[in-house]
Amino acid sequence: MNSKVAVFPGTFDPPSLGHMDIIYRSAKIYDKLFVVVADNISKKTMFTAQERKAMLQELLKEYDNVEVCIWSGTTVDFAETHDTGIVIRGVREINDFGYEFELAMVYKHMLPDLEVLFMPTDPNLSMIRSSMIKEMALFGADIAPFVPKLVSDAVKAKLNNTNVLT
Repeated sequence: MNSKVAVFPGTFDPPSLGHMDIIYRSAKIYDKLFVVVADNISKKTMFTAQERKAMLQELLKEYDNVEVCIWSGTTVDFAETHDTGIVIRGVREINDFGYEFELAMVYKHMLPDLEVLFMPTDPNLSMIRSSMIKEMALFGADIAPFVPKLVSDAVKAKLNNTNVLT
């Protein structure tokens, strides 16, 4: 397992400034960072996995050491397949930590050499949740303070049944 290569998995529906904060900071630490878009068919998402990947690729195009992937398996399987020694998990508040800690224990059970690192979000971004962003957008609220402009435009387009991503 390569400890200079990390993975940051998530649904990223939609990518928020909180997600971007964790990605930017992780990209400074690791030689390579995989940003893994979960393609979970049991989760109802606003954007397809391909649309979420396209947004993230555009937002991260200046980062040579970041690769955006879609994955429908477990994070542990991705890490093992891609020789990734570190999983980054963002933590906003104490309730996140409880869930993330349990998940880390499962990962360690499945792949003992895999390390899970918790990265607290920037305090100014700690209230941002993708579900909150989608709900706000559905009610017509301004989501610009919580997401990159590309994402704000994509959410508006999605709600108006147009597609700015293709």
